[in-house]
Amino acid sequence: MSDFSLTEAERQLLPTDEDVRFYAEHGWYLSRRLLSDAELAELTDASQAFYAGAEDHPLPLRPPRLADWRPSDGEVQRHNDYIARRSAAIGAILGKPLLGAVAARLAQASEIRLFQSTLILKPPRPQEASNLVPWHCDRHYWQTCSSERMLTAFIPFHHCDERLGTITMVDGSHRWKEVAGDDSTRHFADRDRGELERILAETAAFNNTEVRRVPVEIPAGHVSFHHCRTYHGSGPNLADRPRRAISLHLQDGENHYRRYRKADGGKVVYNHDVLVRADQRGEPDYADPVYCPTLWRSAP
Repeated sequence: MSDFSLTEAERQLLPTDEDVRFYAEHGWYLSRRLLSDAELAELTDASQAFYAGAEDHPLPLRPPRLADWRPSDGEVQRHNDYIARRSAAIGAILGKPLLGAVAARLAQASEIRLFQSTLILKPPRPQEASNLVPWHCDRHYWQTCSSERMLTAFIPFHHCDERLGTITMVDGSHRWKEVAGDDSTRHFADRDRGELERILAETAAFNNTEVRRVPVEIPAGHVSFHHCRTYHGSGPNLADRPRRAISLHLQDGENHYRRYRKADGGKVVYNHDVLVRADQRGEPDYADPVYCPTLWRSAP
């Protein structure tokens, strides 16, 4: 059985009751220092090895919408899904019980499992269009999930500020009601940025509120968490070095697969659906220990 215990020093790093209230109100939270300098260096070295072709556990097949940068793609923003599985060194760090325990406190869950892990590199190219991540919320792309408590940990490998194109939250947007009629299952990469800006403004107006953008400055070793319904994005990298990070998507223990249809009647398929094992109903099992391992479980 996995050991999900924390040391006394690690317990001091968990969100306080006040932090949990802040997350519930604002939809995001900046942690205390959760990763050491040695772990950040290991993440950087392991990511460089992966980019050079090292892969401990290659995927048995390519899901339909796999993000998987290769050198032939050039100096665009890099995204590589399933990095916790494909790189053993990265997976070991992302599997730290402390990361899962922080997420569990925020989500008010007794168990946290991995949902997806994406390695990201934003090159120092201010004019590169792919460096601009338009406003979106992760829940729109997780419609095959039953949970409304899922969350994402954004983990830079270094100090990350607005100059490097840090993650920017739309404060409190996780509490907004959706505007009816938008096919929100379409990924932001498939949509015009102007359209997404308009949708954000319309949704804010529908909720009789304003769009309050908060760039999150993240000190080295700290982690930014946000609710699955929090709108967020990021700007260009204006620095002279790459912005390196991992987007770690997390699910509470009660989450499971649900069938979901788009507005046109088409079935929504998430990448997991062709990789994970089947559950007792014959549906994709989002508790598959290979791709969705448990990161934290509270004591019974």
